[in-house]
Amino acid sequence: MHPQNMTQRHADSGSAFWRDSALPFIEARTVADGRRVCYARHSHETFSVGLIDSGSSSYINGCHETRIDAGTLVLMNPGDVHACNPIEDQPWAYRMLYVDAEWLGELQAELGVGWAGFRRFTPVMTRDPQLREGFKRFHAVLIDDQAEPLEKSGAAIEFFSAMHRRLGMEPAAPVSEPKLGCAAEFIATNYQRPIKLEEICATVGVSPSSLIRAFKKHYGMTPHAYLTNRRVQFARAELRRGLPIADVALAAGFADQAHLQRAFKQLLAATPGHYRGQRRA
Repeated sequence: MHPQNMTQRHADSGSAFWRDSALPFIEARTVADGRRVCYARHSHETFSVGLIDSGSSSYINGCHETRIDAGTLVLMNPGDVHACNPIEDQPWAYRMLYVDAEWLGELQAELGVGWAGFRRFTPVMTRDPQLREGFKRFHAVLIDDQAEPLEKSGAAIEFFSAMHRRLGMEPAAPVSEPKLGCAAEFIATNYQRPIKLEEICATVGVSPSSLIRAFKKHYGMTPHAYLTNRRVQFARAELRRGLPIADVALAAGFADQAHLQRAFKQLLAATPGHYRGQRRA
């Protein structure tokens, strides 16, 4: 586990909060039994988006009042008076993300869909299947203690950029190929150490949202996936030399052997031990 990926978890009455000092602009909450967590009408300073995982509940947001079911994403702008509560003591479960409005406003400016400050969302809910699956993928990365800051911040930008596109707010033009080449070269040169998204962007001279979108379109993978692939290819070459797996993992830039194992198997459909054992005498 990377030190910067240490999280804080607090469980009470079937709910848990997640925080990470590497991503101070976002907080997550998981509620396994919504019957035990009831709310009076309230508002947040943050932008909130949540997924109903199971069951149903009542949902109030301003003048909107409706029933929401599993698969629904709810959206609350900063200052929106809202409440979600169980229906006749029926069980329901959900996950919420609370996002700093200033960070999201800066992302909107980078996408070319905002102006000074945060731009409010018009929908208060959506059942878009792509956004639902995107939320699940992002949440899984967010709470993964083995995920690096580059992967988490990249996943945040990817999800919220997709949310703007799916809700009708198109992002700005893509990054030029030479700049994408410089970004790939920076990753290929620095893969043996932890890399932050801000480092790549500062080197290339583009915004994080523009880089994430253009890099994935051009290379078919995110900057973090590109980084992981580079590390696995290095590990593959070192394992062919018969070097110890634990040493190879650290030399490649992975946090530990388990992290190498997971990435190696995912990309090459074989464990490092199996691959290393096939070398010729």
